[in-house]
Amino acid sequence: MIEHSEPFAEGLETERLIGLDLVRACEAAALNTFKWIGKGDKPAADAAATDAIRGMLKLVDMCGTCTIGEGIKDKAPGIFVGERLGTWRPGSPQVSIAVDPIDGTTPTSKGLPGALSVIAAARTESPEQPALAAVPTYYMEKIAVGPKVKEGTGTVRFDVPIEQNLELVALKLGKRVRDLMVCVLDRPRHADLIAAIRATGAGIRMISDGDIAGAIAPSLRDSGVDVYMGIGGSAEAVTAAVAIKCLGGEILARMWPRDDAERQALREQGYGEKELRRVYTSDDLAHGERLVFVATGITDNAMLRGVTVDGHIATTHSVVMRAASRTVRYITAYHDLTRKTIRLSSVPGDKPL
Repeated sequence: MIEHSEPFAEGLETERLIGLDLVRACEAAALNTFKWIGKGDKPAADAAATDAIRGMLKLVDMCGTCTIGEGIKDKAPGIFVGERLGTWRPGSPQVSIAVDPIDGTTPTSKGLPGALSVIAAARTESPEQPALAAVPTYYMEKIAVGPKVKEGTGTVRFDVPIEQNLELVALKLGKRVRDLMVCVLDRPRHADLIAAIRATGAGIRMISDGDIAGAIAPSLRDSGVDVYMGIGGSAEAVTAAVAIKCLGGEILARMWPRDDAERQALREQGYGEKELRRVYTSDDLAHGERLVFVATGITDNAMLRGVTVDGHIATTHSVVMRAASRTVRYITAYHDLTRKTIRLSSVPGDKPL
């Protein structure tokens, strides 16, 4: 952990200072999950990642509040909306947190590619003014594009024919529509979307999981993905928005109730049709420029290599991004398992791996 003997100075770039602490938290989650890769036990893998990431985040010098997470929504073991993270030492910066201990529990349990541990953080003035949106639905409909598509006149939109959006993307990228690659989650709900994309002649890269990495891919250099489309988690939309802002791309998203029961519950909370049709941009999902995104690979994925162990040395691959400078750093770390310890939430003190 980075030690700070004095409270943060006014105006100091908090995200620059805590970035490496957040990397350590994601590394710990990935390392603690390694023993569950391919074991067929999703709850155990998720619990191991959550225990490590929660424990490590408690060490970070910040007054962190989880703005959007998974725990309450899908009865997963962590991290809960409203949960306090960090030391909460007087003078520490106020930070909104979005965290996904494992984006891709199914690939982890099956030993397949596509899993990573993710944290997004945003500097805020108080917990009552979160910088990351608290979206009430489980799912959102999304379109994500890279910087070249975002720039200039014209933009992708919801409620227009698929071919219109893809023609615009192709024009801005200097490609033919048939040469585009669209990333889509492999889900039954996307059957019509997939058919419409294929009717244009564009190719599809289907992913079984990894909604965050999929949405970020169009903004990454050499990812081979030109646009992301489809319905995925709302927490993942907010988390991806932070990375996409760091990279200069754009994500559009709107709430997608799963069924009539969820729609009725939203109405009772004051969300009418106007609110449900609202289109969120990356700026709506992640406010301002004082943003940092961190991820560590658990299994190999489109962004990062997964954890490997050779003898007593474990290797992790991480990325840390800052929106203010649009700096992207890749970090390869070698951990000596005869000495490496992590902090878990479930037990006191440091625990050897």
